[in-house]
Amino acid sequence: MADQQGSSGLGRGFTFVGRRQELDLLLAVTRRPPAVVMIEGEAGMGKSRLVLEATAILKTEGWRVVTGFCCPLREPLPYGPVVDALGKVGPWLPATGLPPTAGALAPLLPDLADRLPAAPATPGHPGALRHQLIQAVRSVLDVVGRVILVVEDLHWADDATRELLLLLARDLPDQFVLVVTYRAEDLPPGTAALGAAYRPPPCTSGTVIRLSPLTENEVADLAGAALGSHATPELCAVLHRRSEGLPLVAEEDLITLRDQACRDVRELERAEVPTGLREAVTERLTSLSPIGAAVVDAAAVLAVPATEELLAEVAGLDGDAAAEGLVDALRAAVLRVTDSGRYTFRHVLAQQVAYRYIPWPRRARLHRRAIDELQTHDPLPLVQIARHTLATGDQGGWLEQIEQAVDQAVALGDTGTAATLLHRILDQPGVDTERRSRAALALARIVNYGVDYAVTARELRTVLADPQLPDAVRGEIRLGLGLVMLNVGADPAGFRELAHAVDELAATQPHKAAMAMFNLALNERDGAAAHAWDWQSRAERTVRDGADERSRRLVQINRLILMARDGDPAVWPLLDRLPRRDAAGAVPRDATYALYSLAEVAIQLGHDRRAQALLREVENLVEHATHGRIECLPRVVELRLDWLAGRWTRLEEDYAALTQAHPDVKQIDIDRALCRGHLAFAQGRRSLAHGHLATAAAAASGTSEVDVSTRIAAALAAARLAEGDPQAAWAIAEPALSTLRGLRSWTRTMDLVPVAAEAALACGHHALVERLVAEVESDLCDRDAPAASAELALTRGLLLRATEPALAAEHFAEAQHRWQDIGRPYDVAKAAERRGEALTCVRPEEAVVHLAESRHAYADLGAGGDAARCQHRLRELGVEMSRRPGRRGYGSQLSPRELEVAKLLADGATNQDIAQTLFLSPRTVEKHVARVRAKLRTGRKEIQGSLPNSGRPGSDEPA
Repeated sequence: MADQQGSSGLGRGFTFVGRRQELDLLLAVTRRPPAVVMIEGEAGMGKSRLVLEATAILKTEGWRVVTGFCCPLREPLPYGPVVDALGKVGPWLPATGLPPTAGALAPLLPDLADRLPAAPATPGHPGALRHQLIQAVRSVLDVVGRVILVVEDLHWADDATRELLLLLARDLPDQFVLVVTYRAEDLPPGTAALGAAYRPPPCTSGTVIRLSPLTENEVADLAGAALGSHATPELCAVLHRRSEGLPLVAEEDLITLRDQACRDVRELERAEVPTGLREAVTERLTSLSPIGAAVVDAAAVLAVPATEELLAEVAGLDGDAAAEGLVDALRAAVLRVTDSGRYTFRHVLAQQVAYRYIPWPRRARLHRRAIDELQTHDPLPLVQIARHTLATGDQGGWLEQIEQAVDQAVALGDTGTAATLLHRILDQPGVDTERRSRAALALARIVNYGVDYAVTARELRTVLADPQLPDAVRGEIRLGLGLVMLNVGADPAGFRELAHAVDELAATQPHKAAMAMFNLALNERDGAAAHAWDWQSRAERTVRDGADERSRRLVQINRLILMARDGDPAVWPLLDRLPRRDAAGAVPRDATYALYSLAEVAIQLGHDRRAQALLREVENLVEHATHGRIECLPRVVELRLDWLAGRWTRLEEDYAALTQAHPDVKQIDIDRALCRGHLAFAQGRRSLAHGHLATAAAAASGTSEVDVSTRIAAALAAARLAEGDPQAAWAIAEPALSTLRGLRSWTRTMDLVPVAAEAALACGHHALVERLVAEVESDLCDRDAPAASAELALTRGLLLRATEPALAAEHFAEAQHRWQDIGRPYDVAKAAERRGEALTCVRPEEAVVHLAESRHAYADLGAGGDAARCQHRLRELGVEMSRRPGRRGYGSQLSPRELEVAKLLADGATNQDIAQTLFLSPRTVEKHVARVRAKLRTGRKEIQGSLPNSGRPGSDEPA
C-alpha cells in the first residue's frame, strides 16, 4: 500500500491522506472487470482526488482512462460528457475492423471522423437516434480494450446522458469499467445516481463508495506534509475544526498558510468556521494584481472553461495583459488549466465565491461583454447567452434565448438538456401564461420515456399544478401523463387522468380528446369493460367529421382490438384490409401498433400462429419506420409465444438481453419473472418457482392490464394446488375469477378457469363449478376463442372425473386435441396426463399409454419435474422393466432413480423440491444426492456438465 498512499505529484500538490480502505476497494473492484463504481460525497470531499490516485496506479497496469465532466451549464450535445471522454480514445482505435455501428459517433467526434466508419443515415425519431448512438458508444468501448470511463459530477447529468450510462452499466463490455462521482444531495429529487431501474447485472463487479470527512489525525497528516514543523498540534486542531474534515476547506487554509507564510493560529481561529472556504478564497482574491483580478472576474462571470482569447475580450484586456493576468491567477491557485487548454476555477465553490465578490455594476457590464463576444461564435452557445442575458436583468431576452436553446437541443436529439431548460422557464417567476403553456407542452412531448418513470410522472404532475394553464394545454399535458402512466408504469390511475383530459380537450382539440376516449375504451379494470363500446362510439362520433385523418385511423384500429377481444371472427378479414403504408408509401406508426396489439389479443384467444405472423409483420415494418423505445413490447410477446410453443432453450438469455436494452419497461420484468416461475415449476424447482412468481406478482401490483394479473393468479393458484393446498389456491383464484367475469366475455380466460375450477372442486364447491361451466359455455357460443374452448373442455373433464371418469377422459382428449391445433405442446402434455389419470380405474392399459406419452413430451420440453411425476405414477401402475430376482447393482453408473435425481439437481432443484417431485422422503433424497455426487465425482453446481446424457433431454438410460 505504500505505493498507493501519500503521493504528492497529483491533485493540487497536497499529499493524499486517509481513504486507504476506499482506494483499496476502488482498485480491487476495477481490477475485476466488467465493473461499475459509484463514488458519493458532498462537494469538496475528495471524490475526484480518489479517482485520480486510483487511475494513476491503474494506468501503470495497462488500463486506459478517459474522463468526461457533467456541467451545470452545457450547450446541447447528446451524451455530452460521454462524447467528451470518447474524443480521447483516438490513439487506441484500430486502423481497421471497427463495426459499422460505431459510425454514428462520427458527427459528434469530428476529430476522429477519419478513424470511424461512415455515419449511417440519421433516423428522424429521437428515440431511434438515441438507440443508434448507444450502440455506437458500446461498439467503440468494445474495441478499445481495457478502458475506464470516468464521469465526474453525475448529479448534473441530463436524462439522455444518465440513460446511456444506465444502459452501459447493465450491459458492460468485458474489459470495461464505469466510474461515476456524484453528490447525492444534488441529484434530482427522488432519483438515484443511475436511475431507479439500475440493478447490478450478474457476473459484474461493483460497489458504492461513500466518502466521509477526514479525521483529525488525517488533517494533521495533510498539514504536516504541507507545512512541515510549523504544523503544530494546535494549528492542526484549528484546521480540523474549521474544515469539519472536508479536505477542500482544509487545503484552502493550507494554501493561505503556506503561500503567505502565515502561521498565526489565533488569526486562523478568528475566521468563522462555516465560512472557512469563503475566507480562504477571498484572501487569495485580494492578493491578485489588478489585471489578475480582471481575468478572474471574467472567468467567474463566464462560469465555464474558457479560452485565453475569450477571457481577454470579456475582461477588456489586450493579449499581453491577459496573459500576465492568467499567470497571476494560476500562481495564486485561483484558476487552473484543463486538459483542453482552457482556464477555469479549481472547483465550483471557488467560482461561486469569486462571482459574489464582484460588485454588481461591474458584474452586469461583464455579462454584457460576454453576450457580445459569444454572439460572434458559430454555432451560437445559446445556453450561455441566455444565462448572461438573465443575469443582466433582461428576462424577456432570456426567455427568447432559452426557447431557441430548447429548439436547438431537440433538433440535436438532446432531450435531456431541453427538459432542463424548459424547467428553468417554468420555475421562473413572472413568465407570461402563453409562454408557460408553450414550455409545458414542449416538456410533456419530450419527457415521455425518461430513465425513471416515477420522476417523469412527477414532472408532468408539477406542470399540471400550475393554475394559470389554459384547459386545452392542461388537457394535452394530462393526456401525455395518462399515456405514460399506462404504457410505461402500467398504472391504472392513468385512466383517471385520461377521463379528465377528455373534459379539458373536448371543446378545443376533439381529435386529442378522441385519443383519450379510445384508450379509455381499452380499460378492463373495475367493471370498466362494460363501458368499452360506449367510449368507442363516442370517439367515433368525435372524429367522424373532423379533418384529422390519424385520429380516424386510430379509432378504426381501436374498433378492431375491441372486436378481437370479444372473439368476433369478422375482425381478421378487416385486419387484413388495414393499410400497412400511407399514400406516400411510408409506414405509419399506427400500423405497427395495430398489428402488435392484435397479436397480443390473438395469443390470449389462442390464435398463436396468427399472432406469430402478425409479429413478423411488425418486425418487417419497424425496419422502415422510426419508433421509440416502446417498440420492445412486440419482442416481449414473441418471447411469450416461445414459452407457449415449447421453445425454452434460449428464453432466459433472450429475456436478459431485452431487459438490458429496455431497463425501465415494466412489462418485461413481469413476463420474465412469470416465465421463470413456470419453467422452474415444470423442472421441479418449486421453491425457486415460488420466488419468481412472487416477483411477478409484486412487479404487477396495481397493473392496469387484466390479462397480466389473470395469468399471474392462475400460476400462483396452480402452484398451491400442486402442493396440496386447495384452500390457498381458491383464495387466489376466486377474486381473479370475479375480475375475469367483469370483462363481460369469457374469450380470454388465460389458464385461470380450469385452475379455479379444480381448486373449487377440491374445496367442495361443486355447484359453483357447474354454474361456471354453464356460464362459460353459454358465452363462448359463436365466439372465436380456441384457447378458452380448450380450457372449457378441460374444466368439463375436471367436473366429471370423480363420477364419470370415462366421459371426463373424452373431455380431456378434446382439450388435448384443441391445444395440439393451437400449437402449445406443454398444454397438450398436461391434458394427456389428465386423460391418463382419468382412465386409470376404467381402462388402465390405455391410461398407461397416455401417461407415457405425456412423460415423453415433458422430457422433450425440459420439464423434468413433470416428467418425474408421470414416471412415478407409471411405477405405481406397475410399469417397470423386468428384472431378475434380487436387486440389480449399477456399480459406478447411475441407477434410473439416481438419474432422475441428477437431472433435477442439474436443473437447480433443492432436496425439498426433489422430495416433493419424486414423492420421496427427505432422508431418501439425501442418500440419492450423496450417491449421485460420489458417482459423478462433482458438486451440486457442476452436475449439469457431468451428466453423460445431458445433451439428450428425457433420456432414461443409466449413466
